[in-house]
Parts: sequence; structure tokens; C-alpha cells
Amino acid sequence: MVRAPLPIRDGLGPTRVRLPDASQFGTILGYLVDRFPQDSTRLREKMDLGEIVDASGTPLVAESPIVPRADIYLYRDPPIEPVVPFATPVLHRDENLLVVDKPHFLATMPRGKYIARSALVVLRRELDLPELSPVHRLDRLTAGVLMFTVRREVRRAYQELFADRAVTKVYDAVARYEPSLSLPVTLRSRMIKERGVLRAEEVPGEPNAETFLELSEHDGRHGMYTLHPRTGRTHQLRLHMNSIGIPILGDNFYPEFYDVADDDYSTPLQLLARSIEFRDPFSGEQRRFESNRRLRLPI
Repeated sequence: MVRAPLPIRDGLGPTRVRLPDASQFGTILGYLVDRFPQDSTRLREKMDLGEIVDASGTPLVAESPIVPRADIYLYRDPPIEPVVPFATPVLHRDENLLVVDKPHFLATMPRGKYIARSALVVLRRELDLPELSPVHRLDRLTAGVLMFTVRREVRRAYQELFADRAVTKVYDAVARYEPSLSLPVTLRSRMIKERGVLRAEEVPGEPNAETFLELSEHDGRHGMYTLHPRTGRTHQLRLHMNSIGIPILGDNFYPEFYDVADDDYSTPLQLLARSIEFRDPFSGEQRRFESNRRLRLPI
């Protein structure tokens, strides 16, 4: 990964912009103003302040010419976002790791409409940890155990645990109780998620997603299900629950998408990352972190 020449500022890293192969504009500023016309005034101000730099960190000026396919860096002004009114308690912190109990509705990292109101940016600001980086991700609508590295130099070792499927993950979910289902069951399917498309889908082909599902309790109407994902595809648990006819309560994506206002916190997705367990790559210690949150069957 290429290291940006600008540091983290106010919890946010700089944006990298790849210049075009050719352009009708002779200068970088001309190209930026054409590409981001709504930010034209701020782009000129940033250029005057020396806040737009090349890959070496050298500030660019209004007359700087376009270098084809070169990278430049600048800080984008974050949008005004609604504050997610739920705390993100710290479960564990040491020199390498920060583990938190993420609430529903908080994105893991900046993406789309959720930039400053993401767990990564919030925690960088609140804890003054500029090198903080997520080891894995939880959907914005999923609550529970979320792990970050504190220092850049240890990041890869912990991320490789997830890539190598060396982390045991346990989730809880609430859905309709269906007595005709034969549980426990291992669900396997092929899932794809296209860039720019909101929903993932199951398609024919070699399975790339696997979940072990069991019923923990039920009241005759709803059930508490325990899920053990053995892979980590986008929306995997939500898709697998939906595929057997018991979509998770509060899921506005599956089986059908319906829009929910960004500030509507009335119906959280009933999916909780309850625990993660792994052998620490540095100490060799077996470590387990568990959420203090609990799901309950509807009354």
C-alpha cells in the first residue's frame, strides 16, 4: 500500500486523485475545478494554502501542469452528517489492538454518505490514535465486536488472521421461528457483490460463502439463531438467513430493499457480532473478545 504524503488530519486521511492520461486543461487546478465544480472555491483556497501536494509531498501551485497518470493528494471537506446517538464502548486496548463494541447504525470506516460519522474517524478523534485502522469490517447496521490495530507496523499480521480464516467468529440474529427447518445446518453458496450495487446476491457456481447456523431458543413466533461464519463475504449472514426463508428482523435489504432515513434508529437490524477468538500473532496467546450487547426476542 502506497503511503500518503499527508498525515491523518482530524481523523481523516487525504484523498488521492489520479490525474488523467490527457486533458484539455493544462493545469492541475483547471482539471480539479472541472472534475469537482461544486468545490471550485475551496479547491482554489486549498491550492493557495499549499494543501494540495504531489506524491512526494511537494505543494502544488495554480500553474502546476498536469503530469499524466500522476497521483496528487488533498483533504476533502467532510459532509455534514447526522450524529449517531449511541456510544462505542472500548472492550480492550493495548499497544497493538483496540477492540470496541460497535453500535448499530455506525459505519466501520468512511464510505459513501458516512465519512466523519464512522467508527474509524470517531475513534481516531476521541482517542487521539491517528494510525488506527480496522482489522475487519462490520456492516453499518450490524452491532458488536470490532477490532482495530493501533500501530501501522502490526496491521498486516492481524489482517492476515482474517484472510487465513484463523479467527473464530460468532454472531446472534433474531428472525421468524420456522419449525419446518431442520437445524442445525451448514449453508453454502456462491455470493457476489458488484461495485456500486447496494445488495449482494447468490448465483450459481462454486460456493465461496459458508455459515453454520443453529437455533438457540424460540418462543413459538421468533427464534434466536447463532451463526458461525466460516467465510466473510459481504452481507453473507443476511443472505444466508434470507435464503432459507427467515430474513433477519430489521433487514431493509433482504428479501426486498426499502429505504430508511439516515436518522431513523427505530428498527435496528437484529444481528450482533457476539465474539471473536484467535491466537495472537505476536504473543501466541489465545484471545477472545465478547460484546456486552444482547439481542432479545420481541415481546
